[in-house]
Amino acid sequence: MSGARVEHLSTSGVFTLDGGSWEVDNNVWLIGDGDEVVVVDAPHEAAPILAAVAGRRVVAVVCTHAHNDHVNAAVEVAEAAGAPILLHPDDRVLWDMTHPDRAPDGALADGQSVEVAGTELTVLHTPGHAPGAVCLYAPALGALFSGDTLFRGGPGATGRSYSDFPTIVASIRDRLLTLPSDTRVHTGHGPSTTIGAEAPHLQEWIDRGH
Repeated sequence: MSGARVEHLSTSGVFTLDGGSWEVDNNVWLIGDGDEVVVVDAPHEAAPILAAVAGRRVVAVVCTHAHNDHVNAAVEVAEAAGAPILLHPDDRVLWDMTHPDRAPDGALADGQSVEVAGTELTVLHTPGHAPGAVCLYAPALGALFSGDTLFRGGPGATGRSYSDFPTIVASIRDRLLTLPSDTRVHTGHGPSTTIGAEAPHLQEWIDRGH
């Protein structure tokens, strides 16, 4: 039985890419127990994230991808908490747009395990929304932390730089929809869903092209 639990908060700010900007609400997920946590994405403001951490040891700030609205508070959170920032190296080009003078502390790789509170989080490289996009799968929690790869109602957006629709479809089909149907999907924006709720709609998404 896993000793870890999932905590959620949301922060609001602006996503910028390709010369455009959009107001967005981002989900922040904390996985851990009363002693230590992993922070999944650190968007917009450090203060509410650090308040939710509440003095616990931060094992890592894991970035599901490096769009600014997922990482713009990562450095401040990591430095305040004394924690490493982990990012898939394929997203370094996006990271450098927001943090040109501060490299991530460690690289995420497909199949890598991050452990917190006796619970294994497995890194799944799921490119498409961004080249270095990853999801975290926690079988003991029956949970997937999908970043912007999979949402309730379909894939993450692929209309901007460094994204590709056929790639995200392959990632979702081959890496995510093969997980147990009752796996809860905790997304980067908006409500959670389950693998079972989304899997029947794959062909609809392919047909509509987004």
